[in-house]
Amino acid sequence: MIVTGMLLGNATIATMAEGAGYGLLQKGAVWVQNGQITWVGPEADAPEQAGPAEDMQGRLITPALIDCHTHIVHGGNRAGEFEMRLNGASYEEVARAGGGIISTVKATRGASEDTLLAGALRFVDALIGEGVSVIEVKSGYGLDIETELKMLRVARAIEQVRPVRVRTSFLGAHALPAEYAGRAMEYIETLCIPALEAAHSAGLVDAVDGFCEGIAFSVEEIEPLFTRAKELGIPVKLHAEQLSNIGGTQLAARFGALSADHVEYANDADAQALARSGSVAVILPGAFYTLHETQAPPVEAFRKHNVAMALATDCNPGSSPLASLLLVMNMGCTLFRLTPEEALTGVTRHAARALGLDDTGVIAPGKRADLAIWNVSEPAELAYRIGFNPLHRRIFGGEG
Repeated sequence: MIVTGMLLGNATIATMAEGAGYGLLQKGAVWVQNGQITWVGPEADAPEQAGPAEDMQGRLITPALIDCHTHIVHGGNRAGEFEMRLNGASYEEVARAGGGIISTVKATRGASEDTLLAGALRFVDALIGEGVSVIEVKSGYGLDIETELKMLRVARAIEQVRPVRVRTSFLGAHALPAEYAGRAMEYIETLCIPALEAAHSAGLVDAVDGFCEGIAFSVEEIEPLFTRAKELGIPVKLHAEQLSNIGGTQLAARFGALSADHVEYANDADAQALARSGSVAVILPGAFYTLHETQAPPVEAFRKHNVAMALATDCNPGSSPLASLLLVMNMGCTLFRLTPEEALTGVTRHAARALGLDDTGVIAPGKRADLAIWNVSEPAELAYRIGFNPLHRRIFGGEG
């Protein structure tokens, strides 16, 4: 008998298959060959050619986790303004002192690719250490062609130096740079779209994102960017309804977006639009927590209309300096009353869908062998504990 790959047995397996809840298998086994899952089921039924099983001692096996919304490539940090605000400084005072997104833009423009990569890897390593196999990384702190391309090159470089998959999102429509003050549409047409075209030509873009909000860009300003993305065959996603409702979710749905993210101010009609388009609602409790927001996303409307809900860190230097997807799961349950099952689905199957990935996020034959093995016996414990990492082992592409 020739044995190839590995058979992981005596495990509790949460397959996260569609329509099956956790899809729990007790005393289960997973057979991995050539970087893919070949078979999963009760260990007693394992194919003979899989050979002897490695004893998981009852540990929980889930799909490896997916962080589907981050801004981990950036220069500098904003700890100083965090301290200023806690000492009583207003938003305007922080801005006058050079804080806010403009400080991150300045630091990112001035940083080398090596410096940006080294900074990003701190957060990448933290996420990998929690069983993450896929990380989405956005540009958006350049707001000029050169720096937007630099950020995307750094994002691509991450998977060359770490065992993780990276999906890139072009976020040139993140904020209006000072040099374009009062000329948002001109910025979109003369800088943002040309930057997108250059990034696409260089093979640096997996999706196009924008920030549709009163402090950023309107529906009318985002629309030509999305139109060009569609012409280039690039899927779109959108920061929408974070601070107010100005129609971003409806725009995202109209363009068949992969996801609408934040969505605190989305309403029932927005939920229906996402349901029709098949777009995922990506919920980001880190920003809600950091900004002391009080408007929670309409989770009940999403449930009512069967909108897929994902969770992500939104790891960024300003509104969500958070690099723990396990903590995000707990926050999603505690702050927004998601169930632990919804939280785990939100960082596996639904997070994969928010990135347009169909080869990961569940444990099933033919899927990538990206697995997380946990020192817990039941899935709810992943969302239940705070500040505790029970990861025993991560398997990435069949290795680990």
